[in-house]
Amino acid sequence: MTDHRPTHAAPTTTPVSARAATPAPAPAPAPATVEPRHRRVATPLGTYLLAAEAESLTGVWREEQSHFPRPERLGPAAAGDDALLDAAETQLLAYLAGERMSFDLPISPRGTEFQHAVWDRLQEIPRGTTTTYGTIAQELGRPRAAQAVGAAVGSNPISIVVPCHRVLAGNGALTGYAGGIETKQALLVLEGALLA
Repeated sequence: MTDHRPTHAAPTTTPVSARAATPAPAPAPAPATVEPRHRRVATPLGTYLLAAEAESLTGVWREEQSHFPRPERLGPAAAGDDALLDAAETQLLAYLAGERMSFDLPISPRGTEFQHAVWDRLQEIPRGTTTTYGTIAQELGRPRAAQAVGAAVGSNPISIVVPCHRVLAGNGALTGYAGGIETKQALLVLEGALLA
């Protein structure tokens, strides 16, 4: 008669000496932390604060403007040389002096998907020209969202570099600039979009 009871292989064991010789897997490295840092820059249009994280510019704000960030978002003042902030300061000052026509900086603004869509559109507005909030809403396929576009433009964290100053009200009025209407006008005059 055939025995149908299940058979079990004898358990195999690894000698203690062999187990000790096998190195334990190395722990996964802790994720790198990216500390924000900032620098204040005196310009002909007032003092600006430049902020960065790692190798990307995250903010260009005029001091005392609306939508100014909280201190924890800025981090400490950058100490010593900082290649990114050095380049951002040099390009900003050259731009405001009329010696530079555009910016060449890595940027990483924080925002929602809709805000990013608006900010991407801002970067397509040619120097010396303007558009309107309603036009941007139309271009984004949301013709009734002019007010939401205005809010996104107003909360742009990288002013001048991302040229939110080139957006006007439907009637051509210089409205909705967080850094102040006089600053917006000065930038448009500098770029040739408005007569002095």
